[in-house]
Amino acid sequence: MTIAGKFIGWQAEQTTGNIIDVLSDTCRAVSGSNIVGIIGPALSREASIIAPFGEKIGIPVISYSATDPGLSNRNTYPTFYRTVSSDNAAALALVKLFIRFNWTSCTIIYQDDAFGYGGAKVISDAFNRSGLIVRQMVAFDIATFSIRGDLKSLLTNAATRIVVLWAERIYTSLILQKALDLNLIGPYFTWILSASISLNSFNQTFHQNLIGMLLIEPATGSVVNQSINATLLNAAYSIWQQYDPESFPGSMNVDYYALFAFDATWALVQALQQLCASKKYISSSCLPFVGSSFCYDRRFIHSQSLLDVVSRTEFLGVSGPIKFSVNVTDRITGLYYTAKNVQPSSN
Repeated sequence: MTIAGKFIGWQAEQTTGNIIDVLSDTCRAVSGSNIVGIIGPALSREASIIAPFGEKIGIPVISYSATDPGLSNRNTYPTFYRTVSSDNAAALALVKLFIRFNWTSCTIIYQDDAFGYGGAKVISDAFNRSGLIVRQMVAFDIATFSIRGDLKSLLTNAATRIVVLWAERIYTSLILQKALDLNLIGPYFTWILSASISLNSFNQTFHQNLIGMLLIEPATGSVVNQSINATLLNAAYSIWQQYDPESFPGSMNVDYYALFAFDATWALVQALQQLCASKKYISSSCLPFVGSSFCYDRRFIHSQSLLDVVSRTEFLGVSGPIKFSVNVTDRITGLYYTAKNVQPSSN
């Protein structure tokens, strides 16, 4: 695919959750190339740093999995967008789930960062508005990999047996293992997870206790029988299988977030094509930068024009209809959530 007659280049960086590392990697990339957009980062605590960096140099940052509601503020993050829904939508889905099963209260365990704090707060607020009760909120320290307090006494002394666990996959596994060791999962407690993990990673002796767990997560339109761009999706799968067949998991096993990432990339590509096709830039370079090679001194000249195009971007993506807004950073169409039973797979 080309922009102004030139192929679109790209480079990838794998982040680890360390915000200094992700900022350093991004600065290094921007210093060495004319980077006109960033797809990602994956984590909310990373996005809270990279979004202001994108504003500094004038390029869009489009995340596919950062869900912290605090990132929704367009005034605070004017160059940030996301193709995944914020945890505000997850909180509403949880409320519907509790009402559906006549549950009235829960304990929330959350990781102590932007994702965890933000999720716990909007869930608590949504519960309060709906007459539901959050009995307690328990923090998991991601620096020490430990619960703040005595998990057994916290859960057994609470007037609820439903636990909402708001944590990334790596921390979810650690917390569940601790709960298994203390006999705090099935059949005595119902756990609702925000991250999909493989229960087969736990010792088989625990499998009989890995019951009564649900997963609530953002989903694509195809899961709920809504429209998606099947032609674009099949083309993407074909290219994936052609150039990297070893990593292709099969069309039925592609992670939802991979499809959100594709739509984030497609949104940026569409916006760049529209910008460079404009008569305003057709006789000159449509993607010029000013400033030195140092990342903080660079600036994309047509920043506002590109951001205006991204905000107006609307298309049917592989995850569903994509539409942004000038008022919030969130995708405002094609927002779906599913609740699934979680259990170890049989041999």
